[in-house]
Amino acid sequence: MENFPKIKSVEPLEGKRLLVTFQNNIKKIYDCNPLLEEETFTPLKDDSLFRSVKIDQGGYGIIWTDEIDLSESEIWINGLLADQSLHQTSRKKTKEAIL
Repeated sequence: MENFPKIKSVEPLEGKRLLVTFQNNIKKIYDCNPLLEEETFTPLKDDSLFRSVKIDQGGYGIIWTDEIDLSESEIWINGLLADQSLHQTSRKKTKEAIL
């Protein structure tokens, strides 16, 4: 069994994405949109519920409710490294603000 880093923090982003920081300080963006088609995750279409995300006890995943959660391994494996993605987004917003 492979060990994955525990989650240190999670922040909901626009577009049903999450910014997840792991204990090793690597940040990943996880896109929840594909999950929304699955019955278990359909309630996350509600923005207030989606934004209520938190880390589960011990950092082994993230949770919304007792029935809706994701493991650290799912986010680690399928998340995209955040630094480059966030940098491009902030540059685009700065450029738009100037125009």
